[in-house]
Amino acid sequence: MATQDELNQLIDDIAHDINGFIGASIVDLESGLPITSSSTRADFDLDVASAFNAEIVKNKNRTIEALGLDAHLEDMLLTLDTQLHLLKLIDGGMFLYIAADRQATNLAMLRSSVNRHVTALAA
Repeated sequence: MATQDELNQLIDDIAHDINGFIGASIVDLESGLPITSSSTRADFDLDVASAFNAEIVKNKNRTIEALGLDAHLEDMLLTLDTQLHLLKLIDGGMFLYIAADRQATNLAMLRSSVNRHVTALAA
């Protein structure tokens, strides 16, 4: 299990990499509560976003189970007309939620940064 400092650093590193970074949180999947979070916008409520995104992840896991798939959820991408939202599962019952401005962000760079930093966290 990663330490609080390592989780804080994960978000800081991704925020530094991504143009158009809006906010991110590491979320406890069971409770929906953010373990750590950071936002560049005061009006972007990461507590609310974390709770609702936890429900999305739980529902997708239930869907996978209901379909009898022998698979594990890795990540989910939600595209809005103005934003990209990425949910990346992390070992230990947590996930990373990140939001970025769609006009300023390259999806490939967003995914690359998230995957690189999450992999480094697990190492």
